[in-house]
Amino acid sequence: MNMNKAVYPLIILLLCMCRLNTSACTTAVVSGKCTVDGRPLLFKQRDATDFNNRMQLFHDGKYTYMGLCDKKDPKGKEVWGGYNSTGFAIINSASYNLNSSDSSGVKDQEGFIMKRALQVCATLKDFEILLDTLAKPMGCNTNFGVIDAHGGAAYYETGNNGYVKFDANDSVIAKRGYLIRTNFCFTGKSDLDKGLSRYYAEKEILLGGYARQILSPEFFLSDVSRSLFHGLTHVNLYNQMPENDITPFFVPFRDYILRYSTSSALVIQGVSRGEAPSQSVCWTVLGSPLTSVAIPLWIIPSGNLPLILEADTDGNAPLCKWALTLKESLFPIHSGEGPDYLDLGKLINKRKNGIMQRTLPVQDSILHRGIAMQERFRKNKSINPEEINAFYNWVNQYVTDFYTHSFSPYDKSPASPRPGTM
Repeated sequence: MNMNKAVYPLIILLLCMCRLNTSACTTAVVSGKCTVDGRPLLFKQRDATDFNNRMQLFHDGKYTYMGLCDKKDPKGKEVWGGYNSTGFAIINSASYNLNSSDSSGVKDQEGFIMKRALQVCATLKDFEILLDTLAKPMGCNTNFGVIDAHGGAAYYETGNNGYVKFDANDSVIAKRGYLIRTNFCFTGKSDLDKGLSRYYAEKEILLGGYARQILSPEFFLSDVSRSLFHGLTHVNLYNQMPENDITPFFVPFRDYILRYSTSSALVIQGVSRGEAPSQSVCWTVLGSPLTSVAIPLWIIPSGNLPLILEADTDGNAPLCKWALTLKESLFPIHSGEGPDYLDLGKLINKRKNGIMQRTLPVQDSILHRGIAMQERFRKNKSINPEEINAFYNWVNQYVTDFYTHSFSPYDKSPASPRPGTM
């Protein structure tokens, strides 16, 4: 890391005293040379002002693609992470230290650009051509993370008038084969950096995963996405586990990788060189990783996704709605600084009946089936749409039954999937 990114206690203290913009994300780009199976990964833990997220499949471009969208955007004009039928995938994290001298006022175009990239790009080079040809200023202040089916894996620190590429396959830039970004760019002004504590937390967690040679989708979905380790204070809330979920046990909950504003998570696994792009898979967590579960998604000719991840007649993805309802029990104080304080016993406790202690075994079952199915696809060198549809039907029923029958103390009126979908 550059010296101007070093931790200066006074700067960090001032940053922590200021409430960060909730459009914050924790991300990683991982080349295949350091993963357990040689396949690249994209990770995005999304923080947003719109907690209601859904997954949507699109056929409005050169390529079919799936993407993460907000409820407030029912037509899917913006996408906040996804991949397409060529194996091209993209995510982003907002940056707050570029464009400091720009007075154009053009901004907030990242979601439109990611949608366009999924429509027309198959390679990192295609994405670079897209950025080169967009009208300037682009309306960007972001880190775009991209992988493709040819082994490409890189970040593009992108401002209004250009970008700088950081290649995860370049051992000079990425010594271990992976890169991390939260809410600053290394090419930006260091005194405007945001997301430093999350950056340091993810840096330490990934270093441990790299040393143990376990960088995989499961690692990101458990060790990273569900981390309760604070990168600045080094507090690990797993070490403060209360006795039970009955007596309130509030802890400060600011600037962890998980936050009150965390709305979803994606882990997109690409393919090895020579492997069919259809083998790509997107592990998706809607709502909050504190209360939700990950479900694998493939692009198949029938165009199906699990109904619990798509918008229902009210515009809500059922899984997201269930997860957000449960999240309210973790943050029961709504006035003042309430969202900064987590009732830890409701999440994890020594009786092992906290919300996350009950959701993770469900996720493990989904992971077990999904990974076994993916291994069959790889062995057969093709995906099986019928098997995927049967898996989606099982996931719909399994997850619906779990949320509607397991959490009556917290969820008095859980949403139901559309009639006749089982």
